[in-house]
Amino acid sequence: MTTSQIWAGKFNVSGADIDYLTNLLLERETPLSLEALALALIEKRQTDEVEKARKRYEDVRPYRPSEIYAVGQRIMFPALEHSIATVTHERKGFSPDSGEFTVIGVVFDDTDDKEREFASALTVDHVLNQVDETAIAMPGIEQQSAEEILTEYGEKIIASLKKRLQENDDLISVAGKWFSRSLILDVNEGHLNLAEAVLDIMGGGPLAPQAILEQIGSIGNAPEELQIYSLNYALMHDPRFDEVGPVGQVLWYLARLEPDEVKQVPQILRYTPIEYDPKLLTAEMEALIAELDDELSGIESESLGEREDASIALIYPHRRAGTLPLNAKMRVVFPTALSTPRVWVTLVDGQDGEESIGWVVREQRYVYGLNSLYRKHTLPVGAFVSVRRGEQDGHIVIDFRSHKPRTEWVKLITPKNNQLAFDEQKRSIGAEYDDLLILGTDDIAGVDAMGEQARQQRRPLASIIRTILGELARFSPQSAVHAKTIYSAVNVLRRCPPGPILATLVSNPDFEYVGNHYWKISER
Repeated sequence: MTTSQIWAGKFNVSGADIDYLTNLLLERETPLSLEALALALIEKRQTDEVEKARKRYEDVRPYRPSEIYAVGQRIMFPALEHSIATVTHERKGFSPDSGEFTVIGVVFDDTDDKEREFASALTVDHVLNQVDETAIAMPGIEQQSAEEILTEYGEKIIASLKKRLQENDDLISVAGKWFSRSLILDVNEGHLNLAEAVLDIMGGGPLAPQAILEQIGSIGNAPEELQIYSLNYALMHDPRFDEVGPVGQVLWYLARLEPDEVKQVPQILRYTPIEYDPKLLTAEMEALIAELDDELSGIESESLGEREDASIALIYPHRRAGTLPLNAKMRVVFPTALSTPRVWVTLVDGQDGEESIGWVVREQRYVYGLNSLYRKHTLPVGAFVSVRRGEQDGHIVIDFRSHKPRTEWVKLITPKNNQLAFDEQKRSIGAEYDDLLILGTDDIAGVDAMGEQARQQRRPLASIIRTILGELARFSPQSAVHAKTIYSAVNVLRRCPPGPILATLVSNPDFEYVGNHYWKISER
């Protein structure tokens, strides 16, 4: 293990480290990222370690049996891990093999005054006389490069650094870069009003701060990077503006021109959590939950690694709201952000290349902006929709498995007297779909009214499932309905992940399991 690995593994950021970085920012007059600050701190720590070693070995002579040492002389022993000792006494020595020599007594720095003796003034050859001068020029200092240390220990160092920076009132972070508050340029109300006007002309945005600065004029005579940083800081603290760029990119948008469906979750996507006992679920049910990968199921995406594409089968709430779920697979494909709750993206129709605006609402786990695409291609509930990263940054290609339209039998939701009912009719479909999830309706307003009524009445989940099973059983000779179909139909009336639905089926005696994920109304 190198000496740099020893101190890097125990790295803690001190107050003196923060003072050093503060002065560095003042000297450079340039905002720096956490990584750049960490790298500067590592380089400083390396310099300090070398200087410490230099002072430690100053006036220290390497031990060679042939040399003569005086009392009080400090000696370094390369063969003893470069330990340092002080000569305390000397006496005459003799051996038949070596003849006359001097014995020196030394006490090592890291011992409790325990004296040891070594030969000196030795006239015969000895292996320890062959000490490599390069090995003792700065012994014990085997450094990795600063970049190598950052790669190996960066996570721990950056976490410690970020915590200490956040505790310092004079240091601020904007778009992932840190700077001294005292050096921020004054961005006045006139600058902000001009920025609002520029974004308004652009339909709300998004615009990079460089583009805004070009339109409103410079802010003083400071370097452009500091002007941009100061503008970002001012916009960040003005509620008129919303930062909507992905990690590594700053983009500004007028908050008042953002879609309502982005600023607040569409009603049809809102989930009121239902408590249930996960122990009720069998391994088969857990596998089905993983297959459905509902964004509300809490499936993590860390184990998925880097992905360029993903696919899902649409359920009714997302088809109706014009959204995509940010489930485990989708979250890896869509861009992330450091702090902003919304990220602006360009959605590209994989069928014809048409581009549209999309919004990634990561905290609430959905992507908004697909209504026109769904309607244009008449995609049904249950359609397989895929996403992949486009050739340009911030572009996401939305696609589906298209084929020549053919007539299919589809279960339609047909509200009757504001009550849920189903019918089977033929429909022309030009996209592949999951036949256990597909649903349709010719009465969207009626379905919306049923959903609103279910929400206002706080209708229990078991009651909704009972109605669905009773209705859909008519289409099955065994009067049984697949769990995926139940899940799809429940979400027409109430947003709900599959976990609570399956737990309700298991725990309620009204429902009977008949195998292979099929359920029916219990004859009891």
